[in-house]
Amino acid sequence: MLFNRFTDQIHTAEELAALIGTPSAMSLRKELKKLDEHMRRFIAHSPFAIISTHTADGRCDASPRGDAPGFVSVVDDRTLVIPDRFGNKRADSFRNILETGRIGLLFLVPGFGETLRVNGRAAIIRDEAWLTPLTAQGKRPLVAVAVEVEECFLQCAKALLRSNLWKPHEWPNLQSLPCAAEMFTDQVQMPEYDVAKMQTALDGAYKNILY
Repeated sequence: MLFNRFTDQIHTAEELAALIGTPSAMSLRKELKKLDEHMRRFIAHSPFAIISTHTADGRCDASPRGDAPGFVSVVDDRTLVIPDRFGNKRADSFRNILETGRIGLLFLVPGFGETLRVNGRAAIIRDEAWLTPLTAQGKRPLVAVAVEVEECFLQCAKALLRSNLWKPHEWPNLQSLPCAAEMFTDQVQMPEYDVAKMQTALDGAYKNILY
């Protein structure tokens, strides 16, 4: 049985509430059904978001998205459009959206403690009229994700404060962490790639095919 090494698990919402308590009135009231002006400004300042999706049978995925601040278009207080830039073509998020039509978003603004959470329905679109304004570096995205907002709220800054995410002097020492090329080489186990060749491939991809 999965997790059978853990002998004291929480199994019901009642057990959980008894242990950690219940949300305050403020925590509940801050959840909105549409984007207000503060949230729209937050998204306009955000160069980075995490897309959360899941398959019909419950397998989850979280995928990063990043570009210039405001790269996610706020169409109105219930609609967002997220351009797809060049990636690894796995399309995990897209496949999940095709299965479930659901999405969760977490927006971050560098140096800002709070984050913005947005949940709702999603669709993959290829309308030229919507994609052309999302052109970046001369490249129009092939598709975009349209999001219908169902709930949204600002998440407090405690997690980012604990992590010291925006304090470079508190960042961990990376000397004991292998470089990406070394990790990928070990993971893919492809004879034609040693670390040096993998690093060359990564450098080329990061320099020449971001868009």
